[in-house]
Amino acid sequence: MPRPSTRSADRRRSYDQYCAAARALDAVGDRWTLLIVRELLAGPRRYTDLHADLPGVSTDMLATRLRDMERDGLATRRRLPPPSSAYVYELTGRGRELLPVLRALARWGAPALDGPRPTDAVRAHWCAVPLLDALEAVGGSGTVEVRLDEGVFHVRLGDDGGPAYGDGPAEAPDARLRMDAATCVAVGGGELTLTAGVKAGRVEVAGESPLAAALRGETGRG
Repeated sequence: MPRPSTRSADRRRSYDQYCAAARALDAVGDRWTLLIVRELLAGPRRYTDLHADLPGVSTDMLATRLRDMERDGLATRRRLPPPSSAYVYELTGRGRELLPVLRALARWGAPALDGPRPTDAVRAHWCAVPLLDALEAVGGSGTVEVRLDEGVFHVRLGDDGGPAYGDGPAEAPDARLRMDAATCVAVGGGELTLTAGVKAGRVEVAGESPLAAALRGETGRG
């Protein structure tokens, strides 16, 4: 993967303001940084995987942003054990603390998602962050697999210290949801509750766990 020169990577722009918000933006305010965080919140990722799921970012820009995140203590780079020889990037504890920031941004940006534009790229797991609020409102803990026409992702409810969500199917989900992207955006944006979506036939819930029953709006189980 491309690696920027030390001189360019160490050059740091700052707002030079004694303000907590300004200090935060010094670290994460550059273009692409928070979207890289969004990807790494799903777990360790290879450079090639990050590049594939960040359409529009150049290789040089991605390499520079990752180097900046390493420098600022938001991410680390490590080599996978044999037989793999690949390197992966992953968030540090401080980097993972940005999840509430992304959740707040998703809430704020949800009203602008009135439909994908012709130039918009779409990845199913990009719906995971907005969907966390709706799933947590149901209560309970466990893993929920969500299937859209655009792909599959999973969300983990309950604080187990691991990634809050991940791309692809879950190994042993407690519940499975199926819906279209428009419904997922409506639920994530607070326009539609999961219970209302189930009653309207827009959300299908599979599973026999207490969490699945709660997602279906059933009571008296568990």
